[in-house]
Amino acid sequence: MPAVISPSRPRTGITRLTGGLLVKNQRLIPADLWISSITGKILHSQQAFYEHHAIPDETIDLQGKILCPGFIDVQFNGAFGFDFSTIPTDAEGGMATYEKGLRRLNKRLVRTGVTSYLPTLPSQRPEVYHQALKYLGPSGGNRDASEGSESLGAHCEGPFISPTKNGIHSLQVLREAPNGFADMETCYGAENLTPSKDEAGRRTTPITMITAAPEVPGISSCIPSVTQRGIRFAIGHTEATYEEASTAIAAGASMITHLFNAMRPLHHRNPGIFGVLGKAEGKERPYYGVISDGIHLHPTTVKIAWAAHPAGFILVTDAMKTVGLPDGVYDWTNGDRWVKKGALLTREGSETIAGSSATLVECVSNFWTWSHASVPEVVRAVTETPAEMLGLRGVKGCLEAGADADLLVLDVREEGEGRREVKVERVWKFGVLVHDARDETVGV
Repeated sequence: MPAVISPSRPRTGITRLTGGLLVKNQRLIPADLWISSITGKILHSQQAFYEHHAIPDETIDLQGKILCPGFIDVQFNGAFGFDFSTIPTDAEGGMATYEKGLRRLNKRLVRTGVTSYLPTLPSQRPEVYHQALKYLGPSGGNRDASEGSESLGAHCEGPFISPTKNGIHSLQVLREAPNGFADMETCYGAENLTPSKDEAGRRTTPITMITAAPEVPGISSCIPSVTQRGIRFAIGHTEATYEEASTAIAAGASMITHLFNAMRPLHHRNPGIFGVLGKAEGKERPYYGVISDGIHLHPTTVKIAWAAHPAGFILVTDAMKTVGLPDGVYDWTNGDRWVKKGALLTREGSETIAGSSATLVECVSNFWTWSHASVPEVVRAVTETPAEMLGLRGVKGCLEAGADADLLVLDVREEGEGRREVKVERVWKFGVLVHDARDETVGV
């Protein structure tokens, strides 16, 4: 059924979504949802209709499809040819070109269902952080749906990581912190770590999360200084033992970056970082990212990780600029080059996996296929759980009144041979329809 629009009265900016199944409270609930393109928020439908006598501009029948919050990717290095850590030269247009590329990326990314994300910078030289981070901070103050996906602040993955678990991170740029937090300020720029908010009280600090190895000299002592500034500390690219990881979590670390990848493996007498997922419930059980692209981890490994601590399970892509690009060889930073063959991305001349070429909805489909979790459980891993990890409960990742109206309509189906598929049919950003896969005239 098409949207019903009344042309005879002033527009309210309100849309009523009906006939769908809402992902709320770990269930699929048949209910209406009212949203506002003026406030960009989800409305309390009873209050809007009965107390304020608001009449929606549009009533859209979702015809039994699933309505869920927009996806959140907390480890995303780039896509569609744009890389957050590649700084154009002056001859190429410099940072003006960087800004244009970032805008193009955001408009394409939102069509994949990712309405918010952490732009991620792998280990780089200090000058790269100093140039790029000012463009990658939280964009919540600009509530323009036409801009597409929204940054929730940068994720600095390195350079304070283990040289033996560096993956594709260049050894030449890795650092230690003998002077403690002062070395982090020198590396990232003190202004990018200083707590700040806009007039509406929204956080504007450019860096939202830092991934580091707690055993690297000077890093363990930095954890309280990082978290006291409202920045999430994640353990990753590390040789940390179970005991070292436990100490880091007790000091304030709350996230594990791409569990199992680039870290000491599980051993029956020393469970390593994975072992902290078996701790008692409470603040010492961290959140953790999992790359379910079918390359980084075996499907059974993903199932084991989810079963260990479902409430902390977050699907991430670790996507690189090769998402959406053809197979071939691509230049990167610090003189490195990648080889893309289908979904597989490796460092040239080696078998080292160089991030992912998968979209988040593809990872969602894989996880649903492998785990046989319920649709609400699968959706939670890319909405509610990452929002909670980032301290954005009630703002992102949910369908509660007052939350941002970042929404997806999902078409979910069972394919042959046990394959399950999730497709993004429609996307709303701040209450505005920005993508409709059924209608090419709709889009940012």
